[in-house]
Order: sequence, then structure tokens, then C-alpha cells
Amino acid sequence: MSEGILLAKVARGTLLPEADRVTRLREALPQIQAALAGETDEVAIQATLACLLWETLPQTNWCGFYRHVADRMLAVGPYQGGMGCLRISFERGVCGACARTGTTQLVPDVQAFPGHIACDDATRSELVIPVTVRGRVTAVLDLDCPHLDGFSAAEARILEDLLATCFVPVPDR
Repeated sequence: MSEGILLAKVARGTLLPEADRVTRLREALPQIQAALAGETDEVAIQATLACLLWETLPQTNWCGFYRHVADRMLAVGPYQGGMGCLRISFERGVCGACARTGTTQLVPDVQAFPGHIACDDATRSELVIPVTVRGRVTAVLDLDCPHLDGFSAAEARILEDLLATCFVPVPDR
């Protein structure tokens, strides 16, 4: 599927009403799942998801992964958008909180989040979802938006379910 997501084009940075965002995400799911069918390499999955979610979620100004690379440390992985932070400790920011707790972080206003890391000063809201494989957080999906309340709980649930189906443990070789 080299053409990407087949959805109506929406200008980058547009914050659609929540119902439209949820509908758009649901329409993209079968296309995303088809693109990833049979893929087991985590980096290939992350790169493809970053690309396809970037196309699906026009409100994002950053869409990608931070990988768990060392004890309590994340490193930037595949992403779309401007320069990301290269490393994030589990003790810092929204991504660190997600990795530390293993729970989704839905932040409607990043200025109100203690310890928020401003990798991009334009970011106003954030959604970070853990990627858990065999009970261990292996990465986090980080979505940033230049609008307050750029993501909803409904979008978070859809993305949590998507990640759970994309990152299935592969039997040891």
C-alpha cells in the first residue's frame, strides 16, 4: 500500500471536531492494519504507524515513537514532524510518565503538566500511549498537537487497541 491512507485531505494543523477525528481514525484503521499485516519487525511497524497516523491525524505537529533503550531511558525512534528530543528519562515529561507508569497520558494542556519537556514550543496538548510487549513497556507512541485539547479519550482508546494488535510478541527464534 504505497499510496498511504485513503482519506479526505485535511490541512496539517487543523483541529477537527472530536466526532470527525474519531470517524477519520476509525476509517483509517482497516488501511493501517492491512499495511502492517504480517509485519513483525518493531522498527518497521513504528515507522509505518508514524507515517500513517501522521496522515490520519492532521492536528498533530509531531507523531512518533520513543523506544525503551536502557534502564529508565527512552530514545527517539521513527517519527514524523520537527526535531524530537533525542533522549527522555522515565523521570521527565509526559513520555517519561507514560513509560514509568505503563499508562496512557492524555494531557489537554501541557503547561499544566508538571515537568513537561518542551521539545517543540508550539505543542499545547499531548497524547502518549505505552507499547507493551510481554508485560514490558518497549516504546511509547507520542502525539503532539499545537491546540489545547487536541486529543480525546475516545481517540486514546482506539489507538491503545491498535497498538495492542500491532505489537504482538514474536516467538523466540
